[in-house]
Amino acid sequence: MATTEAAKFKKSDLIPIPQPPDYHPEITVSPQHDGLHFWQFMIAGSIAGMVEHMAMFPIDTIKTRMQVLGSCPIKSAGLRQALQSILKSDGPAGLYRGIGAMGLGAGPAHAVYFSVYEMCKETFSRQHPNNPAAHAAAGVFATVASDAVFTPMDMVKQRLQLGSESPYKGVFDCIRTVLKEEGFGAFYASYRTTILMNAPFTAVHFATYEAAKRGLLGVSPDSASDERLVVHATAGAAAGALAAAVTTPLDVVKTQLQCQGVCGCDRYANGSIRDVLRTILRKDGYRGLFRGWMPRMLFHAPAAAICWSTYEAGKSFFQDINTDDRGSRMT
Repeated sequence: MATTEAAKFKKSDLIPIPQPPDYHPEITVSPQHDGLHFWQFMIAGSIAGMVEHMAMFPIDTIKTRMQVLGSCPIKSAGLRQALQSILKSDGPAGLYRGIGAMGLGAGPAHAVYFSVYEMCKETFSRQHPNNPAAHAAAGVFATVASDAVFTPMDMVKQRLQLGSESPYKGVFDCIRTVLKEEGFGAFYASYRTTILMNAPFTAVHFATYEAAKRGLLGVSPDSASDERLVVHATAGAAAGALAAAVTTPLDVVKTQLQCQGVCGCDRYANGSIRDVLRTILRKDGYRGLFRGWMPRMLFHAPAAAICWSTYEAGKSFFQDINTDDRGSRMT
């Protein structure tokens, strides 16, 4: 009776079907969100960071020279005077002094930056993908991780940007000299200030970018795919300019800490932000906290446009590859 009942309720579609002896089920690793793997975010971010910083490096040099106080070549806060002084003392090549350090630092740092951002954005906004608070928080986590990678090379870059009066012959000479004379801690003298600057910078940047991107895509959703590059560039430029304007004072403090003791620049005994702020206010007043604000905005607006456009183009490239790869496995 029991055997008859079991046979009566047994469904044929649940009966295991024997597989041929050469059958091997395919095991695949599922991609991260946006159809990409973690390493693909890293490559796209690394390329975007290097393109951004290399393209805008001359503007960054002008900003650095304007922000340095003391007996260094630039004492005027004027953009034109700063540029003329660099060209007079070092020629056009002076605008690119230190670009090697930027190349060594920007690639790895931006690989960390964007991959951490994408992971955190997915985690924090899983239920609400358009949550600006989640985007801002993801940006803060990303900048803390990437600044740990980038800060040493950023210090080397800024010291070389001081021009021919800088005592260093190049990137590796600067690294050797700093290690010998100041110790390893000198490479991270500005890390705390960098975090305090870049945390609000990144929060404003990412929240503005995501909001501007949604707004621009909503203007003409039918042609969104055709205008994708323009949307990313415009949203990135707006985000970069706003974030740069808000955080200029802390950027001045960071430059002071990274260039201290070079070319006659002030040296700070304890490296505290308060000590640097007092020195700037005493020497140059409140306007000293906004030295270089114009080249900083001129840097970050197009730099963010270049970076986001390159990054999104890299993501699209990998998405196409992944789609083609999945399609070939199904056929």
